[in-house]
Amino acid sequence: MLKKTKHFFRANKIPYTKEHVNPLMVPERVYVLNFGQDSDDKYLNRFIVEHTYTWTGRVKINQITLRLHGQVHPHVFRNEHELLHYLKKHTDQLTEVYDEGK
Repeated sequence: MLKKTKHFFRANKIPYTKEHVNPLMVPERVYVLNFGQDSDDKYLNRFIVEHTYTWTGRVKINQITLRLHGQVHPHVFRNEHELLHYLKKHTDQLTEVYDEGK
């Protein structure tokens, strides 16, 4: 999941971690990808991907939420293509934040 986004992070040398969360009360699954470390080795930003599985077993992404530096109103994307377009447009800001943290 988010294969192109992970390649983008590796190409720009932005560190990330990933985890799957399965909430009990909703049918959706949640995939969390944290990225951009500060000096305390904490990840500042995160993607929250809400997805379900179709009856054929394919992953259907319902929504991708991007929270940068604990912002109150996150960016919401429908698919990975919109997310990558936003990331490529703001690459300088993302790498500056990572460089400042080191």
